[in-house]
Amino acid sequence: MSKKVLIGIGVVGILVIVIAAAYVLRPTAEASMPIEAIPVEVEQPAAEEPEAVVNEAASAEDDAEMSAAEEADTKGSEGVIVFSIVQAESEVRFTLDELLRGAPTTVVGVTNQVAGEVAIDPAAPANSKVGMISINARTFVTDNNFRNRAINNEILETDEFEFVTFTPTAITEFPENPEIGQALEFQIAGDLTIRDITNEVTFDVVVTVVSETRIEGYASAYVARGDYDLVIPSVPSVADVDEEVLIEIDFVAVTE
Repeated sequence: MSKKVLIGIGVVGILVIVIAAAYVLRPTAEASMPIEAIPVEVEQPAAEEPEAVVNEAASAEDDAEMSAAEEADTKGSEGVIVFSIVQAESEVRFTLDELLRGAPTTVVGVTNQVAGEVAIDPAAPANSKVGMISINARTFVTDNNFRNRAINNEILETDEFEFVTFTPTAITEFPENPEIGQALEFQIAGDLTIRDITNEVTFDVVVTVVSETRIEGYASAYVARGDYDLVIPSVPSVADVDEEVLIEIDFVAVTE
């Protein structure tokens, strides 16, 4: 093979690398709109019927014979209280380890662009619900702008898939009689969608009811990159990227 051919092949290879790098590291898309919560579906208790005229002759014994079912129907009259996540006091993070230029490095991406609602039934806390949690993936940032562009453009493809969503399907191990100030530990299972791939994920959750108008919480779960086809671009300076990614949410939610 002639020297000119070898040089030509080398030039083409360099051009391919430059074009690929330019594509991966191109400017990232900005958030298209302020993030807003999708309202959680709640069932408010039906309005009470006007009380029937009580027969004055009814005995106290008859009044005492109210069934357990009737007692249950009288509960929940206070209604369900809906709490909305406050972005300014909340944060979503993803964390994983890699070797960067041969040095062990922990990569942390953060954003406060998270929205969602929690509906708590004071009369029956176990019936409380968590609505869809939405995260604007375009707003994740790490400590490296080149990495940010690679994450947005190549890994999460945020120009096309702007949001990561978690749709709860079940709450388990929820305490029966929570009190204000008590840290409640339970689990929330649901469908986590990253790009166009959805898998079932279970978050471990700790929530504290600070007051009647404010709750604070933390949720975490590990997900496998392979489950979402999250492929790390081939870069000479990066190696041994963790397969598992830790997803964490610190949140504050308040009533309107």
